[in-house]
Amino acid sequence: MIPANTRPLEGRAPRLKAPAGATDCHIHLFLDGYKGQPGGPPIKELATVEDLRRFQRWMGLDRVVVTQSNAYQFDNGALLASLDQLGLDKARGVAAVSPDTPLKTLEDWHGRGVRGARIMNLGGGAMPLARLPEVEPLIAPLGWHLMVQFNGRELDQHLPMLERIECPYIIDHIGKFIDPVPADDPRVDAILRLLDRGNAWFKICAGYETSLSGGPDYDDVGAIARRVINHAPERILWGSNWPHVGVPRDQYPDDPDQLDVLLAWANEQQRQRILVDNPAELYGFGR
Repeated sequence: MIPANTRPLEGRAPRLKAPAGATDCHIHLFLDGYKGQPGGPPIKELATVEDLRRFQRWMGLDRVVVTQSNAYQFDNGALLASLDQLGLDKARGVAAVSPDTPLKTLEDWHGRGVRGARIMNLGGGAMPLARLPEVEPLIAPLGWHLMVQFNGRELDQHLPMLERIECPYIIDHIGKFIDPVPADDPRVDAILRLLDRGNAWFKICAGYETSLSGGPDYDDVGAIARRVINHAPERILWGSNWPHVGVPRDQYPDDPDQLDVLLAWANEQQRQRILVDNPAELYGFGR
């Protein structure tokens, strides 16, 4: 029996007052009645749509992008059920797409709010980077993006494939450098060049997963984030990574800190772009 969500969903308010239309571009949901699939990590506890709504009220956030959890692998049932409850005016989704997913199925998912396919090159991921070329032609006609996560320290070996991507794609989790590198590292230079090509986005999310300096400021990953934000504020997204199941329960971060890092990493104009304008452009909110 999977337990109900026991993490707190209220507390001190974030210092950052999110602007109207603020979007959390990376959360996961775990619904009762949907089982974890072979190959994925176990489901530790439920995180429901109502839990999410309480979390959004606490953080002052209006819109959300629900990302398919690795626990469900290619079973997108919980994701789709979540989107149906949340509605197209408030939510979008990123699914796990296999190369044999029929176009009719993708079109159905599109109508329910899915706008991206998850590529996960770390443990438990359903679709690795090596198979990205099989997924891109399926989603490109729908105008979807690829959400790509890998160890940033391995960027050099992935760079040729990333440069061949033609559809929009997201470099996830602040580049996910395990462990963090200096902000002037050549691999960060390469990320800036990818952003300059015009179809890449960069997501500020889950600094706590890789930071060695720790919260609340996450100075080591923050240095990378600040450099990328200052270089291309029009290509940056933000996500909370709630409910933080990628780390042990006793290491769950302070939720307001995940939003408040933007006070140190971005100025007010940049924050408006990151939280509102950029996700509205990529995900079609308000259209």
